[in-house]
Amino acid sequence: QVRLVESGGGLVMPGGSLRLSCVASGAITSVFNSGPMAWYRQVPGKQRELVASVTKSGTTNYVDSVKGRFTVSRDNARKRAYLQMDNLKSEDTAVYYCNHLTNPWSWGQGTQVTVSS
Repeated sequence: QVRLVESGGGLVMPGGSLRLSCVASGAITSVFNSGPMAWYRQVPGKQRELVASVTKSGTTNYVDSVKGRFTVSRDNARKRAYLQMDNLKSEDTAVYYCNHLTNPWSWGQGTQVTVSS
């Protein structure tokens, strides 16, 4: 059974940076590498939003609101994904989750990101 564990969130001032990490514990490497890994975020009362994704070969996609500020990456051998978040804004406040984009596993607990002065 795959367990997704996200970490790296916290409280940061506007303009600050955070680096989120995610590990797909128990995932078969071939399955992990079978498609893009994605980062999502969710605020209370709203649907989970796809923020960024990265393919096995490193091709990335971002929602318009984070382009130029967030950078997604992955470590295929270690079955990890990362989200570098720079120039954070208050509207980035959310719980952030990672998951396989095309063959999603059960959701992890997520990591809370709060951007506030």
